[in-house]
This record gives sequence, structure tokens and C-alpha cells, in this order.
Amino acid sequence: MSAPIIRTSGLTKRFGDFTAVDDLGIQVEPGTIFAFLGGNGSGKSTTIRMLIGLLRPTAGQIEVDGVDVIKHPRRVRDRIGYMGQKVSLYQGLSLRENVEFYAGLFGLESAALERSWGGLRERFELASSEGERPENLPAAIRQRAGLALSMLHQPRVLLLDEPTAGVDVRSRGLFWEAIQDEAARGVTVFVTTHFLEEVEYCDWVSLIDTGRLIADASPEELRQRFSDGYRIVIATPAADQGRVLERLGPVSASATTSPSGVSLTVPALDDALLHQLDTLRDAEPGTAVHITETPMTEVFRRALAQAQVAR
Repeated sequence: MSAPIIRTSGLTKRFGDFTAVDDLGIQVEPGTIFAFLGGNGSGKSTTIRMLIGLLRPTAGQIEVDGVDVIKHPRRVRDRIGYMGQKVSLYQGLSLRENVEFYAGLFGLESAALERSWGGLRERFELASSEGERPENLPAAIRQRAGLALSMLHQPRVLLLDEPTAGVDVRSRGLFWEAIQDEAARGVTVFVTTHFLEEVEYCDWVSLIDTGRLIADASPEELRQRFSDGYRIVIATPAADQGRVLERLGPVSASATTSPSGVSLTVPALDDALLHQLDTLRDAEPGTAVHITETPMTEVFRRALAQAQVAR
């Protein structure tokens, strides 16, 4: 296993008597999409500001792409792309002029700029907006432009703080397609979001509450830990239910029947069970199988409730 590309240990930030981040330890593997979640005031944005070297921690260590962020806060900014909740586009300049300004900061010369921006302009459908000033653009286009600019210099690490906040469903889709494309080519994406269904796009989730880490696992592991699992409903006539239960094997012990079919809840969907269900559909004509999972909103509600009880 490769070394984590982002690592914190004992990370703490106090503002007077208030502790915003409390002894936080996280590790992010290279090339993954890492979701960092929590409610308002949980310490998410404070943590990100420390990761990118804008805020010095009270205690702890931070390493991003091999850089000790506390010792070399400026050096880390050359290795990351960052998009904050408020998109950093300069008013009074056109979008194209903003692009050229950022290219200068990143040291991109004209040929490299055209290659990079050309692809991003097409991916985020920004060609028709290049001549416009940010203050005259719709919020969704400003957000798309902000994400494109964070990728302009092709960083190894992207830190995105609520990138899909306030944008339409179509733009959210474009964002996540781009994020997945970046991860597929080896870029590490560290993202916060209030849209908990977007966690399904991610490889790993860290959940914080009042500055403390309360859950740290894959989405599937979190669902197993903080939900009832997967609800399976097999719609089949009463006369066929006996054969259906027999074909289900050991898991049928938890099944219930009704005139419309057979229902059961399982903690996980493993390959063996999915194969059983496919076989069942083929063997019992007219049988329909419906699988529903606990929404992520409920998973995180339970995780937060458990953490509060434990305090």
C-alpha cells in the first residue's frame, strides 16, 4: 500500500477557549475521492484552511503530498488545487482574463495554458462565457469556472469545499463526472459536501462533529455500521413463496411473507447473495426483486446520535 498523500495527526485548532478542531487524525490514500463531512460549525472549513497552509494549527502535524504544511505553508500551495465555498474570481476581469491571471500564478506559459484550459473549457461548457465578467454570470457557471481554475495547473491534490453548493442538478453531474475523471488519472480529491447522496461517489468518508472524528470508513462500511442494511422485497404469488424461500437458503430465516411477496433485511449485499437473487429471477418467471438501501442522511443521523450518547 502506498503512503497517504494527506496525513494529519493530533491536529488541533483553538480560538481562545473554543476548540474548533480537536486532536484530528486522518489519512487519505493517493488517487481516491475522500469525503470530509460534518454539520455547520463542525470544523470542516477550519481543517481545510489548515491543510492548505492558510491557518496555523495550535497543535499537531500536517503533511500534504510530502510537504510539511506547518513548516512550509507556501510550498504546499504549488501542489494543490483549491476551490472554496466562495469562488475566487476577480470582478472587473472577464473569465478569460481570470484564467490568464491564474495561469501566471501557476507559471503556465501560453502553450501549456491553451492545452489545459482548452480541455477544461470544453468539459465545463465555458466557451460562451469567456468574455463575460464573473459578476454577470449565473452562480452555476461561476461554480463551474471555479472548479476548472482549481484544475488549471493539473495538481496532484484537489481540495474542494462544498463545490456543488448552490448549483443546479445538471452542473452537479458535470462536477462529479470531472471529479471521477481526475481520480481515475491518479489525482486525489478531498471534498466536503452537504448533499449526502454524493458520498456514494466517494471511496472513503471521515465524519466530524464538534471538531472530533466520529466515523472513518468506506461508505459501505458506514452503512453496515449505522443502518439496518438492505431491504429486499421479492414480489411473487403466495403459491410460489415456499419455493422462493427454499432457493434463498440460510438468509430465508429472517424473511417474512405477505400476500404480495417475501421481504427480508440483510446487512450487506455480497456476491453470493446477488447471484442467488439473479438465479431466483431466472428460475421463477414473473418474480420481481426490489432492493432498497438506507439513505445516507439516515446513516449520518445515526452516527451523530451514537457519538452524542457516547460523550
